[in-house]
Amino acid sequence: MSSSSLSISTPAPSAAAATPDRAVADPNRASATIWIAVFAAMIGAFMAILNIQITNASLLNIEGGIGTGVDNGSWISTSYLIGEIIVIPLTDYLSRVFSFRRIILSFATLFAVFSVACAFTVDLASMIAMRGFQGFFGGVLIPMAFTLVFTKLPKGQQPIGLAMFSLAVTFAPAIGPTIGGYLTETYGWQTIFFVNVVPTAVMVTTLFFALERQPMQLSLLREGDWFGIATMAIGLASLQAVLEEGNKDDWFGSPFIVRLAIVAAVSLSLFVYNELVVEKPLLQLRLLRQWNFGIGTIAAVFLGFALFGSVYLLPAYLGQVQGYNAEQIGNVLAWTGLPQLLLIPLVPKLMQRFDARYIATIGLLLFATSSFMNIEMSLDYSGDQFLVPNIVRAVGQALTLAPLSALSLGSVAPQDAAAASGISNMMRNLGGAIGTAVLATIVTKREQFHSNIIGHSITLGREEVRGRIAQLTNYFTAHGVPDPNAAREQAIIALGKTIKRQALVMGFSDTFAVIGVMLVLAALAVLLTRRVKGTGGAAH
Repeated sequence: MSSSSLSISTPAPSAAAATPDRAVADPNRASATIWIAVFAAMIGAFMAILNIQITNASLLNIEGGIGTGVDNGSWISTSYLIGEIIVIPLTDYLSRVFSFRRIILSFATLFAVFSVACAFTVDLASMIAMRGFQGFFGGVLIPMAFTLVFTKLPKGQQPIGLAMFSLAVTFAPAIGPTIGGYLTETYGWQTIFFVNVVPTAVMVTTLFFALERQPMQLSLLREGDWFGIATMAIGLASLQAVLEEGNKDDWFGSPFIVRLAIVAAVSLSLFVYNELVVEKPLLQLRLLRQWNFGIGTIAAVFLGFALFGSVYLLPAYLGQVQGYNAEQIGNVLAWTGLPQLLLIPLVPKLMQRFDARYIATIGLLLFATSSFMNIEMSLDYSGDQFLVPNIVRAVGQALTLAPLSALSLGSVAPQDAAAASGISNMMRNLGGAIGTAVLATIVTKREQFHSNIIGHSITLGREEVRGRIAQLTNYFTAHGVPDPNAAREQAIIALGKTIKRQALVMGFSDTFAVIGVMLVLAALAVLLTRRVKGTGGAAH
């Protein structure tokens, strides 16, 4: 989308006011109206990203409320992500056809409507449908906020806009389960879907007055890349379904998963081929040939894997192993979000003084360090033990996204900013979807592995095992099981549960190591990028 296709009304200063009103006249400084529009758009991006994770700490409550099993409840989060991943690449095209202003105002309104609709669902099918529509209409808010930064802010003020976007992208998923957990335990799970109403109303009202009206270009509908849209939607939806259901259905041991995987592979292959040869593609994949943007997008995939994967992993561990409720899980995750409120506003100053490549690399390595700190967990490893790793992670995340965005998109031409932001945001979210599925599989497989290893060493031939069974037998005898044989059977069952729980802890530990490795790979990718003028001390 060209920079001219997005216009924000700014009052034209009179001759008398031209001299004192330097904020408007100075081409190196954005007007107050533009900043108000950028801030309002960031509210939308924050809410859209918040809703990816706001249900994580409350899934058990929602599953009970709509009467579904734990194996299917994860679709409550996944259906939202599918809708979001599909619409993000469409944003540039939709905003050119119907105008930026109409799309952001109408989609934001529908985002709030379908958010409220989620609270009134009574079964899994309707919840999946409402969450899918919620993600579809909310997804455009992410690249549109990104586009405003790169098309309307002067180069020198873009780091400030990127810091605002970074706050939305990294703080929202961290604080989402905290908000969801508190509301669920205090007022019921339905209330988590009402949190979007007031912020969205503020955003829509603000942008209604801040964005200039523009004519629609319905003639572009005839030029639409409809084959690309169809193959992309089918391919991404099928891929996400494979990732979601694969672990539960033994991956390619299931004919259903095999068929879905074939559909995904064929559709996405046709989509990529079409985008490279068609004259007016939906997604300008040729932009990936630009060195910084291509390498930065790879790093964004790794970052999305770690960012969304870790927000999935920690609530799962605390709920399954430690028995935390939704509010307790949220309180632990709050320490990955709150420090970022203090740190992210400082990042633009750092980007003016230091090379953005080194800031992003340090941030990614700190994030990786926080993951490696969790690879030696035990049965006693709970909320208090996550405090220091979560703070380290918060510092790393705060230093990562804005510099990484500046590196990957800083060299992209303004007219390509919207298309590039669509690719970047889609790939980061796709990395998150892949990461969540891969980590869930690793937890399952590594738990089985460790359970077998531990089980082989727990035999009645060992004196320690016989002694532990005797202790447990005496315990059950003293607590209402008078039959010695029944007490011994209960003791063996309890020992088996302990083994399973220990194996599960070790499985989660292994997954944190995988996240750390992915972040190290992202850091190496960042080091391969070239300095972007204006993002480092010397260049500045």
